[in-house]
Amino acid sequence: MADHTSDPDHSETREHQRRDTPGGDASTAVPDYELAEELSLSSPDQYRALFEETRMEIVSLLLERAATTSELAVALGKPKGTVGHHLKVLEEAGLVHVVRTKRVRALEAKYYGRTARVFLFQKIGEATSASQRIMETAAKEIAEADGPDRVAMGNIRYARIPRERAWEWAQRLNDLISEFIHEPRGGDTTYGIVVGLYETTRHSLPDADESATDTTDHKTSP
Repeated sequence: MADHTSDPDHSETREHQRRDTPGGDASTAVPDYELAEELSLSSPDQYRALFEETRMEIVSLLLERAATTSELAVALGKPKGTVGHHLKVLEEAGLVHVVRTKRVRALEAKYYGRTARVFLFQKIGEATSASQRIMETAAKEIAEADGPDRVAMGNIRYARIPRERAWEWAQRLNDLISEFIHEPRGGDTTYGIVVGLYETTRHSLPDADESATDTTDHKTSP
């Protein structure tokens, strides 16, 4: 799942902040460790750390439970060294941390967790770029999933509405995602849910009353 080169604009209301829960894993969103509800990203390092494909997958998996480098490497199908590097980047940015350790024979296993359930971000440029990558990921996963009985649906609609109503819809969509990821863990398949709300350059018809008062002469051939 956003960006930033300066401190957050605190004149923005919470409803106007972008909420990012990368991945939207279908497992329960109640991890087995304590974490803050929200973290407002405020530095360029945090945005660079979060919005990289492998690191977004890592923070998504950590919504399920705390995990070791080895466990994450197996889940992602990547070398432990690679996962360890990404964990270090996330840790230095304050997005993940060690939530507990466990002695396994002669070694001490470190379990990593997120520092917050939801990451908030405000910068438009990064938000747009991140949203595009999220949609591209969803499109790729939909194309890869196959089977006669698979559950899949997609739709797109347009509405000309005031900006304030657009923010309200964005919040409602985020609430829907939160409800989805709080579903109890079960079954054998991980489902994804993707939502988006964005400005377009599409044309729209004039209001009906404006059209009715149009006094332009329209001549037709006899």
